[in-house]
Amino acid sequence: MLETLNAAIDMYCERTGPDFWSEPVNALTNLAFVAAGLWGVTAVRRRGAGGFAELLCWWVVAIGVGSFLFHTFATWLTMWGDILPIAGFTLAYTLFNLRRFLGFPWPKALAVFLAFYVVAGLATAAVPDWLRAASNGSTGYLPPFLALVVFGIWVLRAGNPAGWYNIAAAGIFVVSVTFRALDPMVCEAMPLGTHFLWHTLNGLMLGVVLAAVARHGAPGGARSVRKRDRPSAGRAAPSEP
Repeated sequence: MLETLNAAIDMYCERTGPDFWSEPVNALTNLAFVAAGLWGVTAVRRRGAGGFAELLCWWVVAIGVGSFLFHTFATWLTMWGDILPIAGFTLAYTLFNLRRFLGFPWPKALAVFLAFYVVAGLATAAVPDWLRAASNGSTGYLPPFLALVVFGIWVLRAGNPAGWYNIAAAGIFVVSVTFRALDPMVCEAMPLGTHFLWHTLNGLMLGVVLAAVARHGAPGGARSVRKRDRPSAGRAAPSEP
């Protein structure tokens, strides 16, 4: 088992062998995630967006660290260190949309969360094998893309401008996924590949997401938006998250 987990993986054009520094550009472009996360920490602290918001920022830093380890050690074990922070952030940011941008109470937020990911999971499982192979496995990122679009529209309809950030992030994500899918197709003509652009653009995309978190994700923000539409008696701001 341990031997299998430590087996070397060669998945990207740039990799020239099993050595640590065989993907220097792919490895170094993970600094885009670290930069986005650290910028986010500063922004959420300055705007008082709270602990949930700051957690998301540090999570983005963890994505960069996990991806760096995968693109240096490149084993099955470090691959999970790359995948899990991304999956965790996707789930946590969805809850952030439901709780902070839409102001749903926990029971409703969890019900919508579960329903959405059941549907998104079924849609991903229904993707034909030929498309999964042709996209270099990028169809596995369908759930986070759908989350950005669906909750972006929902948040906008609720009157919260944070929805525009989700829509913008989804647009950037389309471009970044395209470069991820192209990587194995261009190896002969471009040995460096295009995976480094996946990292760079996703760092930008997550920076946009964290800007929404910082500017519109403070506790009570969604309630304030609703009050502008329907004035009501003052109530205490909800506790975190």
